[in-house]
Amino acid sequence: MVLKAFIRLLTPPLLVEGYRSVRKRWNGGGLSGDYREWAEAVRASTGYDSPIVLEKTKAAVLKVKNGEAAYERDSVLFDEVEYAWPLLAGLMWVAAQTEGRLNVLDFGGSLGSTYFQNLVFLCRLPDVRWNIVEQPQHVRIGRELVEDEHLRFHVCVEDCLAESQPNVVVLSSVLQYLEHPRDTLSELLKLPSNHVILDRTPFWDGPIDKLCVQKVPPSIYPASYPSWIFSAQLFRSHLGENWTVMAEFANPDKIQGPVDVVYKGMIITRQVAPAEDLGRMAWRSID
Repeated sequence: MVLKAFIRLLTPPLLVEGYRSVRKRWNGGGLSGDYREWAEAVRASTGYDSPIVLEKTKAAVLKVKNGEAAYERDSVLFDEVEYAWPLLAGLMWVAAQTEGRLNVLDFGGSLGSTYFQNLVFLCRLPDVRWNIVEQPQHVRIGRELVEDEHLRFHVCVEDCLAESQPNVVVLSSVLQYLEHPRDTLSELLKLPSNHVILDRTPFWDGPIDKLCVQKVPPSIYPASYPSWIFSAQLFRSHLGENWTVMAEFANPDKIQGPVDVVYKGMIITRQVAPAEDLGRMAWRSID
């Protein structure tokens, strides 16, 4: 549809190739194992709550906020911003439907990586609110050192909703690190927001989800943690009949795994019109 064309316009081929070349720096880590239970994978890893990870992320984000670096991802600093163009296109598409108002619930958004990544575009909108829901230690540091008039931190979704009404949920590289990702996704789909943007999420073509341990490249920080590889077929079926995938896009993330892993993103919207009406809109598609 029009959304797919919009994404293409914001993704020139040369930029995509440059983006891919940078993302390949993540090679060196990997996914391994085939664990039956989450607790078993936890025992085989160091976990997410290592103070090393949080401290390095804090230092990197503060450099970006203070103008000493252009961009941060996974605590790694970059001299130039590496845009996730499809995600940005999805955000602008949501804002275009609400007269420029963008209110984001960034679930698992660390200390604001995606917010600062896209700030040069977000600040052109007339009304922006970016709400991050994170672990308590991230929220404490975020509130003390990172928050501004547009960026807020919350320990749970309920706290966010008490202050704000997001019109889009962002899930960037987060669902695979949750013990019960499908339960979390189901709860988020019940929110009033009509749009969900998924990014940097690992899938494979098999019939079931696989539970592994992901090792972070030592050049980033010494850590490992449980991670799911989602069955693409099961994931789509879990969305239910009230939601439709408006656009799907590949991410250039590369990682070794026990199966052929492909990182993907999706722009998902609540189906507010009958399926036949959505079908009549197909004439607007570039495909």
